[in-house]
Amino acid sequence: MFMKKILIVATALLAGMQLFAQDNGNTEPKKKKDWSKVNLKNRAADHFMLQVGVDNWGGAPDSISTKGFSRSFNAYFMFDFPFKTDPRFSVGIGAGVGTSNIFFDKQYVNIKATGESLPFTDVSQADHFKKFKLVTGYLEAPVELRFAFDPENIDGSWKLALGAKVGTLVNAHTKGKTLQNKDGQTINPYTQKETSKRFFNGTKIAGTFRVGYGNFSLFGQYQLTTLIKEGFGPEIRPYTIGLTFSGL
Repeated sequence: MFMKKILIVATALLAGMQLFAQDNGNTEPKKKKDWSKVNLKNRAADHFMLQVGVDNWGGAPDSISTKGFSRSFNAYFMFDFPFKTDPRFSVGIGAGVGTSNIFFDKQYVNIKATGESLPFTDVSQADHFKKFKLVTGYLEAPVELRFAFDPENIDGSWKLALGAKVGTLVNAHTKGKTLQNKDGQTINPYTQKETSKRFFNGTKIAGTFRVGYGNFSLFGQYQLTTLIKEGFGPEIRPYTIGLTFSGL
């Protein structure tokens, strides 16, 4: 449903921007431009892409209590390959890392449990950490089909991109800070970190979309594979909305 809404928005934006680009107040027919002859000598073929987003979990049951600013950070090195016949279109291919930080409200996620299900335990009436989060990190390979309205001036153009990311899980850990009692009084101001990938899918596949102008764009991401392995917990599919800084 999330990706369906993104695609509807993308189609509407593309159609609207094309009409805007074509309408210059002149009603006379315009000669069709030969895009294969545009000059791309000043267009960079590779660049960094940085993303900061707000994370959420689709499909999470009511028993899972998240709170605060759950967030992600992604960094990629990208190569851009314009189409020879129409360089408004290009394919972007890259590699990098993607991370996610999900914060919980007086809940303990026991990723070191020995059972067959990942426990999400309510600890509001027991000792608990003031701040507690689950962190996942992936090595990722993003691929995008891109469209730039002005391929000769890429840093001053509206752009769209639709794509996917394939990732492999390299780290999953929880981190708790400042142990408190049920009344919120500090017992021990220490930090606890536990690491285990046992309950989590090793492969991540996500659909992506971006729209923006110049070096900045808004992006959406929806994970098609579940975060937790089948049979080990709820069918959670993370999604993200955020900001991208990039040369394209």
